[in-house]
Amino acid sequence: MVTHAPQASASSREGSSLVLTFSLQGETFAHDVARVHEIIDPLPMTRVPRADPFVPCLINVRGAIVPVVDVQTRLGMRRAADEKAMRLVVIEVPIDDEATKVAMIVDGVNEVIEIDGSAIAEIPELGSRWPADFIRGIALRGDELVVLLNTETLFRPRRSPARTLN
Repeated sequence: MVTHAPQASASSREGSSLVLTFSLQGETFAHDVARVHEIIDPLPMTRVPRADPFVPCLINVRGAIVPVVDVQTRLGMRRAADEKAMRLVVIEVPIDDEATKVAMIVDGVNEVIEIDGSAIAEIPELGSRWPADFIRGIALRGDELVVLLNTETLFRPRRSPARTLN
């Protein structure tokens, strides 16, 4: 199944944004819908030897080789065992100042919602399960908390420390 992202502006009214919500271990996360290319069912994945655990494999999306990002691993979460609802969300993010397509593994895709910018709060350090630099903020939607990912840092490759010569 292929679902193309809605062709909507990321900002439908001043101070608000449209986000795609998805599930990771029962929690609701969100990503800017303007950067979503499509949502697809899982494809055959090619493991990459010695790859970073949060980018373990590659897929072929209509002739384009796309790295697969395990967001749960990156956030320090355990991978869910139920893969029936698993989807791949193909997005475009800036990596080293270059637009790059990546596919996020998510437990399930929920819906596109509008979040008012004034409703976004910083995630409190106390009690946060996720690295703060990977989270843009948190919004309350009814009784549900929506965690907004900071894709500028979440998908940035880890850098090896520079070696110095003595």
